[in-house]
Amino acid sequence: NVLITGITGMAGSHMAEYLLGQEGCDVHGTLRWRSSHDNICGIEKDISLHYCELRDPYAVTRLLKSVRPDVIFHFAAQSSVEQSWNAPQDTIINNITPELNLFESMRLLEMTETTVLITGSSEEYGLVHESELPVTELNPLRPMSPYGVSKVTQSALGFQYFHNYGLKIIRTRSFNHTGPRRSDVFVTSNFARQIAEIELGIKPSEIRVGNLSARRDFSDIRDIVKAYDLAVRCGEPGELYNIGSGVSYRIRDILDMLLCLTDVDIQVVQDPDRLRPSDVPELRCDYSKFHKATGWRPTISIQQTLEDLLNDWRKKLRRAHGLAVEKGAGSRPEHDVRKLRA
Repeated sequence: NVLITGITGMAGSHMAEYLLGQEGCDVHGTLRWRSSHDNICGIEKDISLHYCELRDPYAVTRLLKSVRPDVIFHFAAQSSVEQSWNAPQDTIINNITPELNLFESMRLLEMTETTVLITGSSEEYGLVHESELPVTELNPLRPMSPYGVSKVTQSALGFQYFHNYGLKIIRTRSFNHTGPRRSDVFVTSNFARQIAEIELGIKPSEIRVGNLSARRDFSDIRDIVKAYDLAVRCGEPGELYNIGSGVSYRIRDILDMLLCLTDVDIQVVQDPDRLRPSDVPELRCDYSKFHKATGWRPTISIQQTLEDLLNDWRKKLRRAHGLAVEKGAGSRPEHDVRKLRA
């Protein structure tokens, strides 16, 4: 029995797909009434869905008593750094309260044999000095956003409940990851969506950007969910593991790779509204501890990830505008532009 909180998100839906391919997995997932089912529409019949407000401790206890999961992948969260600047209180509440309710319900129900994966973030490290790269699990924590603070707290709670109550909690800190189904509040997906909109002629031929000089360590979400599965199978309760590629790219490099996947001439325009109050110059992962424990390493290239992400947006936008989805790579549909503008 596997329970995935936030199953309709990018990580949750990919995790569910991956687990359905494993023998003997009964997959359950939580969602809210207003959650979109788009990411799970192809697997909805194969999973058990539970509408649950995770900020309600009584609802969480009822859920765990009903499902009695052997493994919990806790993904439900406000996961955008940018949004955390605009709504810091909501970010703190939405990221800490559900996890606390999970732990308290497990303690109440004496679920000491259930393994819980807490998915943290490289944003917990925050300000990383050049001399501290690549980042190990021993690096100081200097979070520079409300989101980063919330994830530090989640990790600390996991440590506390493991040591105080014997809960089998494994903590990870994933560096940036992307791929199909990524929300457009994240930089790679936002770029991809803008390019796909330009190709369809529904917006001018300019892409609006923020800070392009920051460097980030990107992995493919399909590699990341394999890492999460290995973490609960091979990881040690109470331990913390970094997960990432070990390679950092300038955001400008990511944009250039995406622009190489289109034949449309696009002007790059910096938008002051997209600049954050502060931005970490570089985050690059040392995942050697996790590799030693599990044997995991990333297998999907950044070029393949970005191509799949862009094609995912091409398909979504064509469907949204009532157009047939083309087979293949999904290049610019010139014959549809006049129709869309009309």
